[in-house]
Amino acid sequence: MKIFHLSDLHIGKRLKEYSMLEDQKYILEQICHICDTEKIDCVVIAGDIYDKTVPPAEAVQVFDEFLYNLSLKKIPVLIISGNHDSAERVSFGGRVMAAGGVHIAPVYSGKIEPVTLCDEYGDVNFYLLPFVKPANVRQFYSEKKIESYTDAVSAVLENIPLDDSKRNILVTHQFVTGAKLSKSEEFFIGGTENVDGSIFEAFDYTALGHIHYPQFVGSKKIRYCGSQLKYHFDETAVKKTYTVVEIGENGCLEITEIPVKPRKEVREYKGTYEKLTDKEFYKNINTEDYIYITLTDEQDIPDAARKLKKIYPYMLQLFYDNSRTQSVSVIRSEIRNESLPPISIFTEFYEAQCNHKMTEEQASFMESVIKSVWEEELP
Repeated sequence: MKIFHLSDLHIGKRLKEYSMLEDQKYILEQICHICDTEKIDCVVIAGDIYDKTVPPAEAVQVFDEFLYNLSLKKIPVLIISGNHDSAERVSFGGRVMAAGGVHIAPVYSGKIEPVTLCDEYGDVNFYLLPFVKPANVRQFYSEKKIESYTDAVSAVLENIPLDDSKRNILVTHQFVTGAKLSKSEEFFIGGTENVDGSIFEAFDYTALGHIHYPQFVGSKKIRYCGSQLKYHFDETAVKKTYTVVEIGENGCLEITEIPVKPRKEVREYKGTYEKLTDKEFYKNINTEDYIYITLTDEQDIPDAARKLKKIYPYMLQLFYDNSRTQSVSVIRSEIRNESLPPISIFTEFYEAQCNHKMTEEQASFMESVIKSVWEEELP
């Protein structure tokens, strides 16, 4: 059986002021095409379908179109909600849609019934566990001490009567200890939502959602497929892939990674303002990509963002990397000698803040500003 493992679609997400809906529609169309070329038997979506618990109407329409296209191909779809989703909203109408091959995990109610699909080797049982917190689980197991996320997920899994004669797959949305993180996920301070991956040992494959980097965690049987698009600055160098899982006889696994080809890439360019505005530089790149820019000039460039956007219209953010930003200065706050000239006080402040001296032009400008202010205050 060939399984397309997806997660973290985050439909409706924005990168800064830019809507990602067209990029997400492009990716979902690509997924439908891969379902044909790879002869996919079912699609698993491991949570975070939407970016918000109350998604905009446009996002719901995009996901609806995706499910409709998969239904035309007669491909079963298995869905759970993630921490960005509302479990109640996502699961609405789930029992009706199951008849059409779209299986949505209901809000966790103390038990999980498997969705069973068949291939030439027999049954494959899929257990759909949406994102849960200890408080969601504790009410159903009053006799158990449930304090951590590991306690909560363990309690759920211990109450699943697995049939070892069949292949069993878990679909869940949690942060497994040891996973490599990006800054586009949400976590509690101190890592208290970590789940120990050893609790998934009984399953032939655990399809995870939540982490945006594609990766195995401690075992070839436990995998994050990652998000299909880049949603943060620290993901610019990440190679996004689609995960296709083929489960054979006796739970034998084969994982295939297919490169994602986005509508627009997310990139970072770093250098001086002069370099990044030189036509010889930008004529060789796609300036229509989503772009983070880091300027290395020692002096801030006046109105740099507006000027750069004329060349890079989808610039997401402007950073500076220079001696000022690389240093951590402590600005002393003791009482100053009132006899010091204002320009001397400002000069000391500037050097502490920026980690370099003012230029003659800057010093002359500040002297004129201070003189002007002082003259206005004189009676």
